[in-house]
Amino acid sequence: MEKVKVTLIVAIYKSEKFLPKLIDSIINQTYKNLEIILVNDGSPDNSGVICDRYAEKDSRIRVIHKTNGGACEARNVGLSNATGEYVAIIDGDDWLEHDFVEYLLNIAKKTNSEMVLSDHIFTTRDRKQIDNDRIEIWTSAEAATAIIYPKMEIGPWNKLYKLELLRKNNISFSVPWSGEGLYFASTAAQCANHVGVGHKKIYNYRLNNVNSGLTNYNLQMAINAARNIQNIKNNLKIRTHELEEACNYHIWTNENFKIYLIVATNSMKKNKKLYKESKRNMFKLLPGRLIYSDVSFKRKVSMIITSLFPIYMAKRSIKKNRMALKNDRME
Repeated sequence: MEKVKVTLIVAIYKSEKFLPKLIDSIINQTYKNLEIILVNDGSPDNSGVICDRYAEKDSRIRVIHKTNGGACEARNVGLSNATGEYVAIIDGDDWLEHDFVEYLLNIAKKTNSEMVLSDHIFTTRDRKQIDNDRIEIWTSAEAATAIIYPKMEIGPWNKLYKLELLRKNNISFSVPWSGEGLYFASTAAQCANHVGVGHKKIYNYRLNNVNSGLTNYNLQMAINAARNIQNIKNNLKIRTHELEEACNYHIWTNENFKIYLIVATNSMKKNKKLYKESKRNMFKLLPGRLIYSDVSFKRKVSMIITSLFPIYMAKRSIKKNRMALKNDRME
């Protein structure tokens, strides 16, 4: 299996604080036949210098320096330069468990899958490994449905894609709005022969990066993400009731996300029209989601309360998230 080359692509911007931990976790993988592409997306800090220093020590590392164009463009540059049989996408502030590649590649071999994933991750706030791991094979529709709901963390990372699958189906980070990871992963799942799935946590997702979209409130991000999920629904490659319902549920959550960010940015006066529109859409979409969405009863109760009292629930979530960020001290 070591004959199979795996390409790891990292788009890097303002990541100097986290890069050593990330790159060390890559070069120390138990699986050694790697192509490591570090794309410095015009980062104004010392990220590029750090990448070059690592490249001098490890011949598997290739550093590409480019002017800033955003994560999508940087990842696409990495994809166009990839030569491995499989590809993994990694965020510039995260890090990998030592057996990340070996674990996913083993699933690919056992299940003969063009795409593999683990549906659990570590975060800087959750360090507990799952108790029981098992390997499953999901159909393309099942995997895409789980990704779109989402029933796992949204993102192109924590997955392995056959490069031929991506190139044959022209799958790239070409969506010009937020939610590019959802588009990429759900499209790849729909095009794959099937998807191999494990449950062990092998990817570490950082929640305490003050430069990330998770901690910097930006209303435009929610507006763009709403366009993205609508685009995904309009261009589904597989049409099942479950997959379309996953899209409808995600559309409801995006309307709620708009209100969350209006409250978080203290911009109700400026965005009163958008707030009313989002609240109206939430009520319009709610009955169908209560009937058809594959979510827990507890979640459906929460959806009802949120639809009735969106500002109160947004303030409650903001307070909770800010407290979690304040207490998240993991380096």
